[in-house]
Order: sequence, then structure tokens, then C-alpha cells
Amino acid sequence: MSNSISQYWVRLFIKLIFSISHLATQDLMETQEEVKEEGVGYVVMRNLFSRETDFKMRTVKKSRETSLRESAERLALSRKMHEKEEFQKKMNPDSLTHPPEFIVKPCGQTVWEGKSVTLHCTVAGWPKPRVYKNNVLIDAKAHPEKYFTESQYNMHSLEIKNCSFSDTAGYRISALNVKGESSAFAPVIIKNGYSPEYGVTFSTTIIDKFDVSFGREGETMSLGCTVIVYPTVKRYQPEIVWYRNGVILSPSKWVHMHWSGEQATLTLVHLNKEDEGLYTLRVNTKSGFDTHSAYVFVRDADVEEEGVPVAPLDVRCHDANKDYVVVTWKQPAVEGSSSIIGYFIDRLEVGTHHWTQCNDTLVKYARFPITGLTEGRSYTFRVRALNNFGVSRPSRASDPVVAMDPSDRAPGPSAPWTGMIKFTEEDPTVGVVPGPPTDLAVTEATKSYVVLSWKPPIQRGHEGVMYYVEKCLVGTETWQRVNTGMPGKSPRFALFDLAEGKSYSFRVRSCNSAGVGEPSEETGATTVGDRLDLPSVPGPVIPIRNTDTSVVVCWGASKEVKNLVGYYIEVSVNGSGVWVPCNNKPVKGTRFVCHGLSTGDKCVFRVKAVNAAGYSGSSAESEACIVQASIGEYCSVPRPPTGVTLLERVRDYMVLSWQAPAKTGGADIRGYYLDYRTVKDGVTSKWHEINLQTVTGTSYKVTDLKENIFYQFQVRAVNRAGISESSIPTVPLECKEWTVAVPGPPHGLRVQEVRKDSMVLLWEPPMFSGRSPVTGYYVDYKEENGRWRCVQERSTKNTYMKLTGLQEGVSYRLRIHAKNVAGVGGPSKKTDAILAETRPGTNEIVVDVNDDGVISLIFECSDLKEDSQFVWSKNYKAFTDTSRLTVQTSGGKSRAIFNDPSLEDLGIYSCVVTNTDGVSASYTLTEEGLKRLLDISRDHQFPIIPFKSEMAIELQEKGRVRLWAEVAKFTSNCQVEYVFNDNIIHEGKKYTMNFNKTTGIIEMFMDSLEVTDEGTFTFNLVDGKATGRISLVLIGEEFAELQKKSEFERAEWVRRQGTLSLHCPHFVEYLSFKVTPECDVHLKCKVGNIKPATEIAWFKDGIEIEEDDEDAKKIKKSDEVLIFDIGKISKKDAGVYEVKLKDERGKDKTLLNLTDAGRTVLNEVFRVIANSSTELKVMSTEHGIILYSFVVHYIEDLRIGWLHKESKISHSDRVQCGVTGEQLWLKINEPTEKDKGKYAIDIFNGQGSVKRVLDLSGQGKNRARVVGGLPDVVTIQEGKSLNLTGNVWGDPVPEVSWVKKDKALLSDDHYTLKFEHGKFASITIAAVKTIDSGKYALLVKNKYGTEAAEFTVSVYIPEDEGEKRE
Repeated sequence: MSNSISQYWVRLFIKLIFSISHLATQDLMETQEEVKEEGVGYVVMRNLFSRETDFKMRTVKKSRETSLRESAERLALSRKMHEKEEFQKKMNPDSLTHPPEFIVKPCGQTVWEGKSVTLHCTVAGWPKPRVYKNNVLIDAKAHPEKYFTESQYNMHSLEIKNCSFSDTAGYRISALNVKGESSAFAPVIIKNGYSPEYGVTFSTTIIDKFDVSFGREGETMSLGCTVIVYPTVKRYQPEIVWYRNGVILSPSKWVHMHWSGEQATLTLVHLNKEDEGLYTLRVNTKSGFDTHSAYVFVRDADVEEEGVPVAPLDVRCHDANKDYVVVTWKQPAVEGSSSIIGYFIDRLEVGTHHWTQCNDTLVKYARFPITGLTEGRSYTFRVRALNNFGVSRPSRASDPVVAMDPSDRAPGPSAPWTGMIKFTEEDPTVGVVPGPPTDLAVTEATKSYVVLSWKPPIQRGHEGVMYYVEKCLVGTETWQRVNTGMPGKSPRFALFDLAEGKSYSFRVRSCNSAGVGEPSEETGATTVGDRLDLPSVPGPVIPIRNTDTSVVVCWGASKEVKNLVGYYIEVSVNGSGVWVPCNNKPVKGTRFVCHGLSTGDKCVFRVKAVNAAGYSGSSAESEACIVQASIGEYCSVPRPPTGVTLLERVRDYMVLSWQAPAKTGGADIRGYYLDYRTVKDGVTSKWHEINLQTVTGTSYKVTDLKENIFYQFQVRAVNRAGISESSIPTVPLECKEWTVAVPGPPHGLRVQEVRKDSMVLLWEPPMFSGRSPVTGYYVDYKEENGRWRCVQERSTKNTYMKLTGLQEGVSYRLRIHAKNVAGVGGPSKKTDAILAETRPGTNEIVVDVNDDGVISLIFECSDLKEDSQFVWSKNYKAFTDTSRLTVQTSGGKSRAIFNDPSLEDLGIYSCVVTNTDGVSASYTLTEEGLKRLLDISRDHQFPIIPFKSEMAIELQEKGRVRLWAEVAKFTSNCQVEYVFNDNIIHEGKKYTMNFNKTTGIIEMFMDSLEVTDEGTFTFNLVDGKATGRISLVLIGEEFAELQKKSEFERAEWVRRQGTLSLHCPHFVEYLSFKVTPECDVHLKCKVGNIKPATEIAWFKDGIEIEEDDEDAKKIKKSDEVLIFDIGKISKKDAGVYEVKLKDERGKDKTLLNLTDAGRTVLNEVFRVIANSSTELKVMSTEHGIILYSFVVHYIEDLRIGWLHKESKISHSDRVQCGVTGEQLWLKINEPTEKDKGKYAIDIFNGQGSVKRVLDLSGQGKNRARVVGGLPDVVTIQEGKSLNLTGNVWGDPVPEVSWVKKDKALLSDDHYTLKFEHGKFASITIAAVKTIDSGKYALLVKNKYGTEAAEFTVSVYIPEDEGEKRE
């Protein structure tokens, strides 16, 4: 009886626990919105629970028989409901009773940037679908400026406004209800015309790179680089990826990323030791990638109490279950003043602010199981370390983890919410008791705890199961239940408070509301103790010098270690006894670069390993290492010298020469050592040193030798890194006096300025000149396997020569012969093979003239070493007169400044950078080049103020005349002087002046033009040392026409004033014509003071245009503007057009004679057509080629000419031209070599012509030519001054000359000839006379061609002057 009662209470207790657990879980699902579930089931449940429906809960107790009967009734009812649902599906396809279905799926779209795009779909089913961009839900309400959604009658649409490249994505439309989910996909591509798929190959370069960085916990650090992408394509964005220790970083609350289009920035907010590591920026394009890496060190924040440890790091959660999770961390680098004795773990429930300590007993392992969690809730964890001096600051909190069964993290769809929860209490006699768990095992065992894991029972009934854990001390038969108060929910369990050193067996029972099942199979005997041992001490530590602030540390790996976390490296200044960590995050591997050291310190290092059990002992201290750059960092031992040659010999000495090493090892050669040995009958002696002190040159006189003895010699080079290997020994040389008459061989051959087609050879004169002085040298060269050939026909007296005309990629060898009166001596030692190539990054000497007119030569080198120097020379000899040249060097740039440039400075200037791989260049300063530089210098010392536009004139209201020009560059101190015919004029009644220094516009106004106003108007500018001048010549017919227009405008203004005073209808603007860009001709006028009763009549040739006339359709009225749309003009449109206004207040009229003005109209039409012509293009056909250009319209009167090489093309059967529609074409059948050259189409534009040119020969576009500015005819009154300016173009800058009647003009008192800025050629004729009439020409010439611009000057005598003379 008592047993049955106890079993009843056990079942009731378990049942109560399950009920409470179920309610708690349901409550969490309703309230804990911040817990982000995975899978479709959670989304459905959340949507259904969010309905605003009241519900009630009640518990009904039913027997098993009652439940079965109700189940049968429900089955019968469900059949009827199913039939009804099928009927409703036919009647209402959009009800909830079927899964959603896409009737019309959205289509993918490709649109241009800046446009809008709309996606449409039709869905049968409820609720309305959601739209995801790259699997991220789009919230249209949060971004109304970007998205607009609309749903009507199951048709749904999403509009994306003002598309940009970031809108290129895959869009997923997802419809979801309790019956299932349906999705449709639509890609959207935004284009701007550029794409790497269309042949654009991008290259990326990272500059302004971030370096090794140091931060402290709690600080904010930013890493950034400038990224250059070539070619530059508007709005093209490369992929920017950041890595830490090879792992891709994603934006988070600790990591912020920004890309500005040029600058890539990574910001680490609130640094922690977890942020320490090697950071890499990778820039990806479809053409490749570029990377940059640097290490970031994070130092510990200051401790609150002296001696306490610093915070642990890298807290992570593993193996999360319903009420259980394993927390791991890494031990800190600094334990404090005593060793760490344990750790405290704290937990925080997400949504609260109170941390709870999880363990009362210290944890010594860096791994601990946390139990007692509430199912369904989220937690974060942190860890604190403890030593004898106190507790450390807490670590950075772990990422949140949800306490739930792993199998429940993605539940399937659940039933819809009905508003009522029912619990059915089954008859306890018919419940199913769960079976025993399976696969029970001990997964972890330490001195502090043991962790068990198992699999749920196969037989478990329809409800969940819970577990009881039992233990048994080995040697006894007594099983003791561990969790008597509350059964566990997870198939994991941690047991604490076990006796260390004892052995235990364990088993597990399953239970549910029906009862407790049979126990599982018991585990084997498990002894309580640490299974994980401390790591062994790392091996020997070897420091290696690296840079001025870093040392490379290598060590031997720990031989006995399990689950190694990494190593900590510590450094101490030798003798201080203070150890500082080099890294605050464990590193794997046995090599680490310790940065942030002080230059010159003598440091020792040690290493300790760490795993979850703790720290190993520290390794033995390394040898002391001085912190400074290693020799190998920037230099190495040089290569051996080459070409050891005998230069001279007498009875007791020999003179030897050799070539410096081709590779100096990146450091200056400090000298050479020579060795010798004797040779007798083929037997050699030992090598003996010749010199104890280094020889600085490349030649040496070996003395105290014995006559007629054979010797061999070898040479070794020395730099700061050490001594090179010996050169190849010479052949045996006999010591006896030379008696030959010709000179010995030159020596010291060296080559510099190696380019793809040239190189410069330098040498030293022979030590033995023979019986007479050396008079010259011959240079021989040969290809690698070719024969020797002489470079020049005549000898050169210089000790240098530039060899040109070489073939790129071919290797050459060189040698020298010296000659005297007696003849040509023997050859020198040949050089090594030298490859003719221009290496990447090769720079040339650049000539610069600064703003102060200082002329200098600039040479830059990017491959500079620590000891590298710029060495300048003139004519390949060291400077002797430093007063002529000043050398300034800063970083990788050296500047040679001419103090007083003159003819004395002509010559070859060369610059060699030592300790590099032959970096050198030269510049030849010629007399012509010096003259050009002096001219530029003079322009910089006395600069010219530039103008944006030529001086212009415009006619304003009342006949007022405005002269104006716009200055391009000036300062606030700029002053303007107004000049008319060389006389300065000032503001007064006649003139009004203004200089707007905000816009740079200079203006001068005249109320009217008089006869005395004919002449030249000039604006003279002075701005510091800069000057500027611009003029406008207003003479002859141009002046007369402008004066006539001015008088007319003033008279009309007076007339309009009188008309307006009477309030009569009148014309504000008279009848005029306008040609549209489409070549339509409009006649228009503007009226004022009209009313509905005002009569408006159009007349052509005196005949009124009636409403039923054909021309009446061409009449339009817009506001106060009357328009007669002629359209495309033809000869039938000629005539006199008139418009009349009339009402009771008065009348007015205006007319336009298109018979007289017809040519003017046609000229304007011609201008529009000519300007609309496209550039010439060429098209191939089966018979030849076609050159063509399109115009907006074509009329027969338009004059068109085709030119070939500036000559008019003669038409033939093979060469034809014509017009098809709006296409102007030239056909060339079966083209030949003679047809190559420059073609042009000359289209008349009413005054001159418009040319479109196409060069079919590929010749240069830099030919000298006159591009404008000169008129065809100039008419001027005798006694006036004439100034004309022509615009000149050409590269190089052309030579300019003026001729009159084929005779060259020279600058004198009568003619002033100028050529300014290489662009403007001007002629001024003072006080012209009748003899100045005639044909003039401006001649321009450069190496690409010559051109002449001709014009005619006509000088006339006024009538009154002529009468006086008569």
C-alpha cells in the first residue's frame, strides 16, 4: 500500500514538473522576442501568436475511454470539415486551407543606375508574402524613400526607387502559412555601362598602409589603407574583405567597417585581447587581388589592485542543451604577483542586467560545465581569474547561447493557435514508461567534476522524458541517486563533489508521467582526477635580430602536451628582472615577431605553453639579443670581383685592375683584399695576402716581386656584411718589363643607364700608355654568341660612350682598345653579359622649373637602401665647380639646382644611386634646350595672367554696348587698366567700368557708339609680378554694323516708351527667325498689351493668311509669343512676312523679308547642319571602305567637299561621294597604299566651314597648324594701329614667322611680332599706311609639318582726307 502511494506521488510530482515546464516554455515563446529562433515552425508560431485574440486556459481531466470516444467523434467531424474545405478551395482559392501558391511569379530585371524598378507577383493564399534581399527581410516602412509595397486583390508589388549598385541582389518573395511555404526568386541587376566582364582588366594598389599597431583594452583603434583601382571606372567598387588570423571578419558591435571609395577602414570598438592578431586587408576584383597585413597588439588595461591577474580571454560556449552548457576560455598572459589559483564563471540572462556567479568552488581548468539553466532562455558568460592578491577584471562576455535541445532548434510547422490550451490527464494505468537510455559514456573527468553523456531511450511514449543520474562507488553495490530533487532535462549531466582518487560507476534512468524506467548500462570504473596534464616546458629559445624595434623569436615545441592552446612569449631587458608579455593572446607555431621593443636594448626572452589544464613552466632564458636592424635586413655579402687584368708590368712590380662586383649586397663596397701565389712548372704555392689594409680603388700596384717569376692573383670585396668569395684566379703572369710601343688595355670598365635600346660604358685610361700618350679609344661590342664589332669609325677622346640602337632582350659584352701614335693597343677585359632592358620602375632625370623660375634636374629612386647615396656628375666626371650647381637630397628624391644657368652649364648630367642594382640616369643639356628652359624660367618669373575667354562685345537694351572678358586665375590684389587706342581711359559720363573679383569678369559699358569709338580696346592687368593683356579690335564694317544696331536699338526703345505710355498693343520683340537643332525654321515675335479683342493678322507677300489656308496650320501662339513654323525651309518659303496688331487702342506691325534675308536664313541652317555633323568614321565593305558622317538634315544647297591630304578629291569610278538620307559618305573601292593619309569632309556653315578629319595613316596629330584667330580680310583706316592674333598648335612647339607678299617680316618700330606661351602669335602694325595693304601670312613649322594662314589687309583713306590731299 505504501509503495503504491509513493509511486502515485512520484508520478504526480513528475506530471506537475512536466506541466510547469510546458507552461514555462509556452510563456517564453510568447514573451521573449529577442531570442531569434531558427526554422519555419518558429516563424509560423510567432505570427499566429501575435494575433489580437483573447484566449482562456482551462484544464480538463478525462479518462482514457473518454479520450478515445472523443477522438472517434473528432475523426468523423474532421471528414465533414475536409469535404467543406475542399468545396471552399474551389469557391475561394485564397483561403487559409491550402499552402500559398504563386499564380504569377516575379521576373528578374536589369535596369540602369538611377532608374526605378518594380517587381510584381500574384499569390493565392494567406498571409501576404514577405520580400527578402539576399536573405535579409526588407522593411519598407522603415525606408519609405527607397521601397514602396502595395497589395491589392492578391497582387503584390515592390518598387525600388532610384536604384544604385547596392540594389544588385537576389530578391526572394516568400509566402508562408500553416500549410506550408512557397518562394519565388527574382534577380535585379543595376548597370551603368561598365563591367569587368566586357574587357576591363582592373589592377589594384594598396598605399598609405597601416603598420604594426599597439592598443590597450577599452580603447578604440582604426586600421586603414588607401586603395587605388586602375583604370578608374565611375562607381565601380572592388570587394573589400578584412581578416584576423586568416578568418574573415564581419561587422558587429565590436567591429565596424567602412569603404569610402578610396579608403578602407576597420574600426575596433572597445579593444579586448580577443582582437589581437594578424589583420589582413584583401581587395578583390574580377581581375585579381591585392593584400596587406600587419599585426595588432592589445595590451592589458591597468589592474584595479596591484598584484591581481589580468582578465581571461576568448570565452566561448559549447554543447548547449536544455539546462546545460560547457564554457571554455583561455588563460591570460599575466598571472599577477602570484600564480592563478582558479576561476569564477558568471552568467547573465539576456534581457536582464544582473550577473550571477555559477560556481562557489574555484575552477582550475579553463573549461567548466554550467547546469541549472532555464530551458528556452538565452545566456552570456564571462570569467574572472583569482590569485592570492585578488580577483581580476571580468573577461569580455561570450556570444549569447540559448538553453534548448539541439534537435528543437529548427522545429517543423505547428498547428494554428485556437485560443485555448487543453491538457488531457491520461489514466496512469495506461501510460508508457520510457526505456533505458543508451550509449552512456564519461566525456570529461577532472578533480572538480565528471561529465556524462547519453542518448535518449528508444521507447519513450508520446511525451518528453527526463533523467535521473545514479552513482556507485566501485567495490560497493549501493547506487545513490545524484539529482534527487529535480530530474535532468538534457542528455548531458555534470557531477560535482566527488572524492578525488576514488573510482565510480554511473548509470541513468529515464522517467515521465508514467513512471521511472529501467537503468541504462553502467559505465566502467572512472577514477576522479585530472586526465589532462600540464604542457611540458618549451625547448630552447633563439632570438634573431629583425628591425630597430622588433626581434624574431624561435623556440622548440613542447614535446608532451595535449590540446595545446598556444604559447606566451615574455621579454626582459637583460639584468632588470622585469618580465613583460610580448603577446596577450596565445599563438600557435614556434616563431613569433616581438614588436614594440626599444632600439639598442639588450633583451632576453622566454616562452611558456598553455592548455586547458594551465601553464607550463617557463623555458630557459635565451641569449641576450640587441634590438637593432639585422645586417641581412638591408644588405648581404657582395659577389666576387671580376675581370682581374694586368695593366702594367716591370721587373719588380705589376699593376692589376679588376671590375667591382655586379651585386654589392645592398651596401657600399668598403675595399678589396688581394692574394697571390707563385707558379713554377705548373705547380702552385699557397695563397699569400698582399695587403693588410683594404684597397679602396679597383687597381693596385703589387711591389717587391721577382723578375721572370710567374704569379697568379685573386681579389675579394668587402662591405659591412662581410668579405666576398675570391675572384677567379688570373692566368699565370710573368713579372718582366713591357717593351711594346702601343698602350696597354684600359681598365675599370663599368656600365650604367641600361635601357632597352641603349647603355653607357665608362672606363679608366690604361696604366701603361706606350711610347707616346694615348690619343683615343675604340669600343667593341658583341652579342652573347656573336663576333666582335667596333661601335665607331673614329676614335673618341672621352672615357665614356653611350651605345644606342641595341635590341631589346639581347645580352651584350663590351671591351675597349686604347691607341697612340704607334698604333692600337690590346683589348681590355670584356665586361660581363649585360641584358638590354628597361627594368620596371626605371626613372629618368626630369627637368623642372618652379614658380620662381629656378631650373633644376630631379631624379627619384624608389629602391633606396639605408646607405644609398645620390652621386651627380657632369660629363661623367665628379663636379669640380660647385658654384655652378647645388645638390639637395631628401628621401628618395635628389635635386641638382642650377645657380646661374648659362652656356657654361651645357653637357651631360648623370646621377647614380649607390647600393642599388644599377639605378642611374642622365640628361643632356643642349644650347637649344637651355634656351627653352630660360624662356620658361622667364615666364615663371614674370608670369602671364590667363583669361578664360577672349574679349567679347554685346549689345544691350537702349543700344548700350558692353565689352567684357573673364580672368581665369588672379588674386585679390589684381588691378585693371582700361585702354583705348593706347590711351588710358577712366570711368565717367561716357564709360562705366567694373571688375567683379568674385566671378573674375571685367566689364566696360558705353551708352552709345560714336564715330570716334572705332579702334582697339584693351584691358591691362597687373597682379603682383604677373601681367595680362587682352584686346578687341573694333574697326571697319564690323564697327559700322554694330554702330547701326546700337542706334536702331536706342530708337526702338524710345519708340516703345511712347507706345507703352498709350497702353496700345505693340511688339516687344520684332519678327525674327530661329533655326532649331532639328533644322526647322521658326518665325517668331513677342507682343505686349494685347487683349482677347485684339486682332492678330499674318501676311505673306501682302496677302493675309486666312484660317482655311494651308499656311494657317503653321501659326501658333504661346503666351505672348507668336510663331510661324515654316519647318524645313525651301525656295517656296521665300517672301515678305508681316504681322499686324489692331484694336480700339491702337495698332502696330512688324515684317521680315525672307527674300532679302533668305541667304542669312540658309546660312544659319547651314551652320546648324554643319555643327550637327558627327566625327568621321570608317566602315569596311566587300569592295573597299566607306568614310561617313551623319547630319541632322540635308538640303541640296549645302556645299560639301571631300579632301585627301589637304587636296580636293577627284571623283572617279573607284572614288565616289554622295548623300543617303542624313549620311554623307565617301566610297573608295579597292584601296591602295596611296589611299593612306588624312581624310576630311568640309561642310559649309554659312560663313566658313566645319571639318571632320580622320587619319587613315596613323601619323601624329601634333603637326604645326594655325587653329584660328585670323580673319580672311581686314579693312582699316590709314593712321590707325592694327593688332591681330593667331592661335597656334603643335608638339613640339612650332617655329613662327610672318610674311608679306612672300617676304619675311622682322620686328621693328613699325612691326611688333610676338609669340607668347607657345600658343599665341600676334602682329601689331603701328600707324598703318596704304603701302601696308597686301597679302600677309602666318607661317608655323615643326618636325611634323608646315602650315600658312593667309589674310589680306586693306588700308583706306577717309573721303575728307582724300579731298584735302587732292
